Amino acid sequence: MDTVRVGIIGFGRIGADHAKWLAEANGARATAVADATPARQELARSRGLTAYATPAQMLAEGSIDAVLVSTPTAMHFEHASQALAAGKHVMVEKPMALDLAQARALCDQADERGLVLTVFHNRRWDADYLTVRDAVASGALGKLINIESRLGQFISCVGPAAKEYRPNWRNEANFGGGGLYDWGSHFLDQLWRLLRPARPLRVFAQLRGNVWSTDCDDFARILIDFDNGIAAQVDINTTTTSPLPRWRLDGTNGSASSPHSPSYDSETWADLRFVPANANPYTFPRAAPGLTETQIWEHFARSIQGNGKPAVTARSVLMTMALLDAARESGRTGRAVDITEPLPNE
Repeated sequence: MDTVRVGIIGFGRIGADHAKWLAEANGARATAVADATPARQELARSRGLTAYATPAQMLAEGSIDAVLVSTPTAMHFEHASQALAAGKHVMVEKPMALDLAQARALCDQADERGLVLTVFHNRRWDADYLTVRDAVASGALGKLINIESRLGQFISCVGPAAKEYRPNWRNEANFGGGGLYDWGSHFLDQLWRLLRPARPLRVFAQLRGNVWSTDCDDFARILIDFDNGIAAQVDINTTTTSPLPRWRLDGTNGSASSPHSPSYDSETWADLRFVPANANPYTFPRAAPGLTETQIWEHFARSIQGNGKPAVTARSVLMTMALLDAARESGRTGRAVDITEPLPNE
């Protein structure tokens, strides 16, 4: 197989972005789209892609090797499972599914069929996350006490959605909407990986719908206890006009923080300023660049061709899904939820 031919299920804003990244990738290219909206089908055709009205039609053609699932969150499990059943390798947009059970079922299905399954957690290579990771690893902060990761804005999570198909779905619970699933899935994924080999013990969450939706959360606060004593917090607050720092870390040697960016610029977020307890403040060196979106696709293509693993192994996302589950349960019950399953910590 010289070039991995990719079919895209769901050609909304992010699906169209993936087609652009694939156009620059070595070893993979988008060739087809399945989308229920005639206007998005026409857009796909204008970009030289074959367009279908349903995933089943696209999968039946047999002309693709792999599938990107970029439909609304609540559809991820159905469409990924359908593609795996058709013998296609699969990349799923984040979050992987609605819950841990669905995510684990997809992993098992892929393993049984000998197919590559991966999740597009591209923010594992953001400049700010890598800079924070390097700062923690350097030991400059001393023993880490507290870490906070947040997004603050007075804007809905909907963003510049494609207008042709239910552009407000990210504010609707039935579609898997809300800040927890949106930015929260990225930030929780970053956080537990940052603190490895420590493992999360319990989660307490406050999930509220206030301004943009009463159907799901536009405010999500998740507190996590880790087994090494570190207290961690993720906030997705789309209801603030006075955002707090993107990152804040406290250690026995001092504290560090990085600024809010209204344009979500990870380079700005990577401006990590350290205030030592007994020395002059300074800025941590910015981390070396991580993988680009196109390079993530190239890793996927090579893994399909038997040359290594994808950039994100599907089972490495199971801990993220467990944290999302625990946050949802805690938000519903008002109680802390223990993380008890022995999930991969890779």
